[in-house]
Amino acid sequence: MSSSDAPGLGPILHFRGHDAAGLRLAAVVVRPEGAEVGTLDVEGAEIAPRRIALFAGHAVWRFDFVLAPGQAAYVFEGERFEVSAPDKADLRIAFTSCNGEENGDLDREAGERNAMWDRLAAEHAARPFALLLQGGDQIYADEVTRGHPLSAGWPEELPARPSAADLEDLGAHLRRAFLERYLAVFGCTGFREMAARVPTLAIWDDHDICDGWGSLPGEPMETAVGQVLFKAAREAYLLLQHGAAEADIAEVFADPSGQSLGWRRELPGLTLIAPDLRSERGRQQVMARGWELMEAHRPEGERTLMVSSVPLLGPRLSLIERFIGWVPKLDDYEDDLRDQWQSRAHRESWKRALREVLRWREGGPVTVLSGEIHLATRAEMAAAQGPVHQLVASGIAHRPPPKGYARGLGWLGTLGEAPLPEHPIRILPLPGMRRRYVAERNFLVLERRGDDWQAVWHLEESGPTPPLPI
Repeated sequence: MSSSDAPGLGPILHFRGHDAAGLRLAAVVVRPEGAEVGTLDVEGAEIAPRRIALFAGHAVWRFDFVLAPGQAAYVFEGERFEVSAPDKADLRIAFTSCNGEENGDLDREAGERNAMWDRLAAEHAARPFALLLQGGDQIYADEVTRGHPLSAGWPEELPARPSAADLEDLGAHLRRAFLERYLAVFGCTGFREMAARVPTLAIWDDHDICDGWGSLPGEPMETAVGQVLFKAAREAYLLLQHGAAEADIAEVFADPSGQSLGWRRELPGLTLIAPDLRSERGRQQVMARGWELMEAHRPEGERTLMVSSVPLLGPRLSLIERFIGWVPKLDDYEDDLRDQWQSRAHRESWKRALREVLRWREGGPVTVLSGEIHLATRAEMAAAQGPVHQLVASGIAHRPPPKGYARGLGWLGTLGEAPLPEHPIRILPLPGMRRRYVAERNFLVLERRGDDWQAVWHLEESGPTPPLPI
């Protein structure tokens, strides 16, 4: 399906905030340029759309509105969409990651590819979610570079001195390719049903740009082609995963310069934080300005949910890195290992992040949500006030790796890890499971009832796990 022939997209709800005035939302709709966009109203009050961008021949429209206390729906183009507002006592949140595959993702049979999205939509229909958190790799853009002479060999083959006209043509090609993927992936039935009714918050990871962005050897990212690729990916990410244009950066993200796209949101009794682990990533660096978001957080009794696109608490992956160069097959995984907090290159950054999270724990419970590894698992880091929990749910559409891979990681997890000696990290099985890693597609449901929180993994073959108190 090409973007020029594709239907539009939306509405997609984006969470902007929640306070005494109500639930602040932005609904994004994508239509071919020149096509009409319908009306959106809340209890008879019509909301005017604003065109925030033209992207690859399509107009991106946004409706900004508030659902006041007692209002639980909006109407778009004649269809009514119920929305569950966050409650001070009871709250349900869904978490997903890894929504696709590196090769041939758009050619997969829809029923197979989107099976877990359909389950998540059914779960919402039974008991509504107030928020959908997306932890990275919402699309797999690895193939967008194909079909253009400047980028067809990316990242191994790069032109020496591309002309300005050729780079402009490449940018147009990449924007069309990104849009094609967003239209197809976000247009699947389960996601479409969820996104129109459940406000979403997303953080990106490498596949939203290209496989290994920030961890690739050499200097492909600094080349002219690399910068055109990043610019197109970033524009698509802002528009379609946040409903934001450049002018909205200071309102939506923590860093008003836009150099880091991490964000923070507040709900009753809950702070949500997602540092951006991609925009500033390099072979020797995870973040720069992005650290300010973590350092500024001062919890005062409330719970903190941190979204870390790659697992913050993990096994001794640095042991595997030692063998790169000695075992030829491991070369293919060099950028994947460099992506991790546990990489030898990022050891000091990892310690810095762990110290910040432990500081948060002094002020209230902390739970880390992660994806990226295409497996389900959990971990704990010891702290005086009680453990820091990490819950990994990955991926909702990416098919799982071989079970032997999961067993190998499980063995690595038995060795333990303690970058901060007084705060050991343990990799633990999911409730009801014997092994530390589960090789099944999955998503995660977090639920608060009163003051009590629990987590349930929904596994493709094994079904829901018993609840885990957190």
